[in-house]
Amino acid sequence: MTAEAPPVVAVDKSQDSAPPSGVRAWLSRHPLAAYAIRRLGLYFVELWGALTIAFFFFRLIPGDPVQTLIQTLQQNYMYNQQASTELIARYQQEFGLTGNIFSQYLKYMDKLVLHGDLGPSLINYPTPAQDVILRSLPWTIGLLGISAVLAWVLGVLLGAIAGWRRGKLGSAIATNLSIALSHVPYFFVALILVYIFAYSMGVLPARSAYDSNISPGISLEFIGSVLKYGLLPGLSIVIIGTFSWILSTRMLMVPVLGEDYLVYAEAKGLKGWRILTRYALRNCYLPQITAFGISLGFIFNGNVLVEQLFNYPGLGTTLVTAIQQLDFNTILGVTDIAIFSVLTAVLLLDLLLPLLDPRVKYWK
Repeated sequence: MTAEAPPVVAVDKSQDSAPPSGVRAWLSRHPLAAYAIRRLGLYFVELWGALTIAFFFFRLIPGDPVQTLIQTLQQNYMYNQQASTELIARYQQEFGLTGNIFSQYLKYMDKLVLHGDLGPSLINYPTPAQDVILRSLPWTIGLLGISAVLAWVLGVLLGAIAGWRRGKLGSAIATNLSIALSHVPYFFVALILVYIFAYSMGVLPARSAYDSNISPGISLEFIGSVLKYGLLPGLSIVIIGTFSWILSTRMLMVPVLGEDYLVYAEAKGLKGWRILTRYALRNCYLPQITAFGISLGFIFNGNVLVEQLFNYPGLGTTLVTAIQQLDFNTILGVTDIAIFSVLTAVLLLDLLLPLLDPRVKYWK
């Protein structure tokens, strides 16, 4: 008597190999969108973390800004002890200094994220801190934005040429100057420029942002005055920034020169300038795009001292004044603007890079 074989049960493997559906299917068909969503999520995490660190860092600085303001008011007006106590309680409530530091943090983030409110400025009370910052922001954008972009363009082009013509006298001079000057502080160059062009030659102004005799407005006279007064602080950033980009671009260019595709292009009879601009330079400026976004934070730090030196009415001068007067709301506001600007610039450049360089792979 033989045993019967057990029945064969068919296993449906269609579920295991079924393609993803819904959101996952759409993301798999659109890798650029998936990359952008993931990168945007990382951006918000970085932004929250940086804003949180900035808040606790400045809140833990010793000093009582409200008491400083009360002492200033008492020097100009007559307050009795009861009035001073009432003012202290009112100011602490308005400036978000009541409760423990964690409750202050929650109130601050709630007002910042939901209402865009930084609170009143301590030294410009009752003017909101965001209004004080917005008055200074256009000056910093004009000075820092134009100078940083101009330095990047000049540095990448000259660095590529220095790497392409390595071994030549001009390349050696540019490289040695870049090594010597790329890490010099902006304010040191600014002092030299002020001494030469403002005090010795007297051809350029040393302080302020425009001629006080000209009424601000959209006119050729005012724009010309702004450009003239911004030339020295702008040059101090452009000079150091250009040499820094020359050095880093040359370091990227030299290893590329031995690649097979450049040898093939030369064998085809293409002219050297065409090979440099159409082939070699493309592989050098792409990494520099990401580096530009990262460098904005360092440029802003150097720009603070430059603005202070030239009495330029930008965020740097506003930040230094706020630190001296313990104006925490303005300090945090300027810091938050810097954090937001740098992280947003890096985000946009990261999203742009895959479109410029097909070798960049999207996140899986």
